[in-house]
Amino acid sequence: MASFQLPDSPTPKELGYYFPAEFAPHTATWLSWPHKEASWPGKIESIYPNYSQFIKEVAVGEKVCINVVDEAMKAFALKCLTGAGVKMQNIQFFIHPTNDAWCRDHGPAFLINPNADIKKVIVDWGYNAWGNKYPPFDLDDVIPTLIGKHYNIPVYHPGIVMEGGSVEFNGQGTLLTSTACLLNPNRNPHLNQQQIEEYLYQYYGVEQILWVDEGIIGDDTDGHIDDTVRFVNANTVLTVVEENKQDENYELLQHNLRQLQQMRLLNGQQLNIIELPMPDAVVYDDQRLPASYANFYIANAAVIVPTYRCAQDDKALQIIQQCFPDRKVIGIDSTDIIWGLGSFHCLSQQEPSVLG
Repeated sequence: MASFQLPDSPTPKELGYYFPAEFAPHTATWLSWPHKEASWPGKIESIYPNYSQFIKEVAVGEKVCINVVDEAMKAFALKCLTGAGVKMQNIQFFIHPTNDAWCRDHGPAFLINPNADIKKVIVDWGYNAWGNKYPPFDLDDVIPTLIGKHYNIPVYHPGIVMEGGSVEFNGQGTLLTSTACLLNPNRNPHLNQQQIEEYLYQYYGVEQILWVDEGIIGDDTDGHIDDTVRFVNANTVLTVVEENKQDENYELLQHNLRQLQQMRLLNGQQLNIIELPMPDAVVYDDQRLPASYANFYIANAAVIVPTYRCAQDDKALQIIQQCFPDRKVIGIDSTDIIWGLGSFHCLSQQEPSVLG
């Protein structure tokens, strides 16, 4: 194998930085206000009430930082949020123009080191709209660096494509991802699996990478992990399973489940696996949409779960509530939002607190 050079020396990992788990305390949640009509063709107006409700619930327990294109968009957002009864003292707007709303994937990856003089840094991965599917994406690609400039903290540029929705963390050295996405030739065709892992180790500060193969049908990201498997604590995952054997997701998700059952954490223990049902298929305009309860967002005060107006909603909420006894689990209708091919986790990116 030809040797390759990481762009930074020392790397964030070598300096003691790591990416905390989402269930660790947050300073803030980052969002990019939705405005691209082509992402919700024919129904973008319908998403704002439930999007505003999401922000309302997150803002109960932490600051919410919102990227907007200009003052006119800020005024529109203010109108939506005040109308929804949002705790406005926890809302901060940034004039950071974006192409689209998917802040999980184009937003900043915050790493922390409580023992360093500079306790927080940002990694600005390359972003190409999931394999150059939805150009232009030049504005989205620079968002992490703009935020780093605002905070006046170091920003690392690994120089390869990586999306926040493609990686999941337990905060204890383990990263979970999917071959369907990270090894797709539309991301980093010049890198093999071992080389991609080296970037993940060095720029997320992890010790172990676990791989499942599959994503769900309708997922235009080529199989993001945040639609299939999520850590709820250091050794427990929720993973979606399809109960209908005739459904096209059934065998894909059984395959992932078998892989998860074989995995061992750094301490040698098996994963504690909790199964989460899939919702009924959500089809709009003859298109199967990537509806999944796994696309929940863990905020300080609540866990926000997308729901889809079907019988499995209540069961999914109960299962997730049992995983988070210290947080309120709140379902918000995502039937219109999922027409954009993502939900609450895809729309948000946490900024961790530094305790220490």
